[in-house]
Amino acid sequence: MTTAAWRRSGSLSGRRDGRQAHRGQPADHQGMSQGLVLLFAVTTGLVVANLYYSQPLLHLIAADFRSGAGATGVLVTVTQIGYAAGLLFAVPAGDLFVPRRYVPCLLLVSAAALLGAALAPSLPALMAAAAIAGFCSVAAQVLVPLAAAMSSNAQRARVIGTVFSGLLLGILLARTIAGLLAEAVGWRGLYGIAAALMLGLAVLLSRVLPAARISAAESYASVLRSTVALARDLRELRHRSLYGAAGFAAFSVFWTTAAFLLSGAPYHYGTITVGLFGLVGAAGALSASWAGRLLSRCSLRWLTGAALALTAASFALLWVGRDSLAVLVLGIIVLDIGVQGLHVLNQNTIYSLAPGARSRINGVYMTLYFVGGAVGSAAASLAWSTRGWAAVCVAGAALPVAVLCMWAWWSRSSANRTLPS
Repeated sequence: MTTAAWRRSGSLSGRRDGRQAHRGQPADHQGMSQGLVLLFAVTTGLVVANLYYSQPLLHLIAADFRSGAGATGVLVTVTQIGYAAGLLFAVPAGDLFVPRRYVPCLLLVSAAALLGAALAPSLPALMAAAAIAGFCSVAAQVLVPLAAAMSSNAQRARVIGTVFSGLLLGILLARTIAGLLAEAVGWRGLYGIAAALMLGLAVLLSRVLPAARISAAESYASVLRSTVALARDLRELRHRSLYGAAGFAAFSVFWTTAAFLLSGAPYHYGTITVGLFGLVGAAGALSASWAGRLLSRCSLRWLTGAALALTAASFALLWVGRDSLAVLVLGIIVLDIGVQGLHVLNQNTIYSLAPGARSRINGVYMTLYFVGGAVGSAAASLAWSTRGWAAVCVAGAALPVAVLCMWAWWSRSSANRTLPS
């Protein structure tokens, strides 16, 4: 299917959405209330946090099961594998099923998996539960395009920015919260609390989400086929996915190695202090909502270039920050402003390409986004082990710089396009 056909499909879907509003599905022009936007933001943050709770608790889990650090560390890997599978197979299905049923179903399964983790009798059982919880954590990625579909055209960029700010805060604060709660209730108690939260959110969302389908998808097989067609036919989706992958790669380069820098000379910070640096990132995360507001006043093309440039430039500050805490903190904030602002610009753009296929588009985008993060983590580990912090900063800046050059070329060649790169 061609790009034009996808847009025609989206227009037909939009007209159908208006007819379905009388049956409980909001029409595009009705928009979302502030309370509902806040609920989406909180939900995405709490759901995505399930992916990261285990990372600061691995030593406690290893001691409980009397397992080695290497074997226990696989827990993080299987959680991410589950999440990757969810991006490929569960997120596109958001265009097929009724949101009021589908999202709560994902959360209920997640709650059961988290409870299973809390009660796990062995490390393999814990890994199986973590993989299922990781798969169902893509409920957050179902909610983001759903928020775009439910919001009005005028508020869409702001809504996406606010919801993604909640998601990012969940990513950044999960490790800090996990460390603090584990001190009080243990790692099993933490997973029990997470299960209760998912159960409560499932009940709440089952009352407020749309009761009719957003798109005209006919079957799961057709959803998967059309997802491949979208990636093939929508050049703008491919460009934006590359921008996002580069940004998240840079983000992962820093956060994968930050603990090594902060725990060594000259800082010598302990685990709790290192975890609290997530709060610095949280300050930068608020830029996601600013990007949505700026979009109504400034050129999408130049905002994209500025976000890529900020992401690359932040590593100059981070390099100086190896000896200066103030500069390091500034570098973290600039990095997060660039990465998260870029992500909001990308999502606001791709959701306008085919409004009737937003979940499928998000599945394509987030899969490549996740691949970028994995590449960044691998590059960071290699850079740190070979040349230390200087190599980490070079690796972190390399992809944003390369993609910035591509952005400049694409912008020049497509300056007259309706949807600028």
